[in-house]
Amino acid sequence: MSASHEQNSAAAPNDPNLSEALISLGNLRHNLACIRAITGPQCRVMGIVKANAYGHGATKVTATLEEEGVRDFGVANIYEAIELRQEHLMLPDSRILAFASPLTRHIDLYLQHGVEMTICDHETARTAESIAAASGGRLRVQLKVDTGMGRLGVTPEEAAGLLELIEACPNLELTGIYTHFAENDKPEGFTARQLERFLQVTGAYEHRTGKTVTKHAANSGAIISMPDARLDMVRPGILLYGCHPADAAPSPVPVRPVMQFQSRVIFVKKVPAGTAVSYNRTWSAPEATRIATISAGYADGFHRALSNRTRVSIGGKSFPQVGTVTMDQTMIDLGSDRSVKVGDTAVLFGWDGPTAGEQAIAAGTISYELLCSVSRRVRRIFV
Repeated sequence: MSASHEQNSAAAPNDPNLSEALISLGNLRHNLACIRAITGPQCRVMGIVKANAYGHGATKVTATLEEEGVRDFGVANIYEAIELRQEHLMLPDSRILAFASPLTRHIDLYLQHGVEMTICDHETARTAESIAAASGGRLRVQLKVDTGMGRLGVTPEEAAGLLELIEACPNLELTGIYTHFAENDKPEGFTARQLERFLQVTGAYEHRTGKTVTKHAANSGAIISMPDARLDMVRPGILLYGCHPADAAPSPVPVRPVMQFQSRVIFVKKVPAGTAVSYNRTWSAPEATRIATISAGYADGFHRALSNRTRVSIGGKSFPQVGTVTMDQTMIDLGSDRSVKVGDTAVLFGWDGPTAGEQAIAAGTISYELLCSVSRRVRRIFV
């Protein structure tokens, strides 16, 4: 079996990046405006910048959101919060909430770096009070109520007692109470009961103390489907980055993709009918065709599960991906098309190609995972 290949050094890109993620800060601003348009001016927005802002670059995303008036930010844990503090000089009135329940040895870090801590149990509250008192500081905390997610949080039945304990701790300052929905795209039934249980907890607390506290429950799906859950603050994540929480559903909010994941064509060859392509010979050319190899594979974030199941865009044209996606390269069937050259840009997902949601459906996963999987060796370029 023979094959010939084509190289075109003149077509090689001036930019040396073989794979890159373009990050549109304009689209980020647009998406924030879309969210605010449905939540109203009185509802605060917490920008969810955990997991390096879903792969988009937490430092730049946070700075952009601060320019737009956002002052609340959510990260996964204390180490993400410290990294954000160290890499970006946040505005004095900006706040970071770490969602994870802390280990005892980490509590002092919250005090050192001015990060709000999640409390889920009595022991953590007592330990935090002791550590804060010993340091002479005051620790800002938020109570997480587990209304049905089954992950983190105090039960609604135990929440009142834990709130009383926090109130009795002079070195703890309660800044919020929150919960998380398990099925935020289904506003009735279980989700409605979750919201009801949460509001019973917060209502009882405010009635007993005569104080008001920031209440938040709505992530991206609930922002869209549950107006009653928007409360004092909302927590957009995937919606902020331009994807619908349910990939198969059309978005009623006109958000735009913030990331475009793209790669370069590094090799083009002609192959005769019957030629097998890539590991395990999962695809063979049904007729003579041209194959392009692009410089991105599963180590860059283009999932192996997409093998033989998806398409990419090159020069505004859609081409099928063929063969097993490998660690560093992926093959594309150009058919008889002769316009594609070495150095051309292949869009894996983004505003000029398939959406992250479409690729997620093809891979049998969700857009959240695809965005977070774009690896560190893919250079972020802010446009």
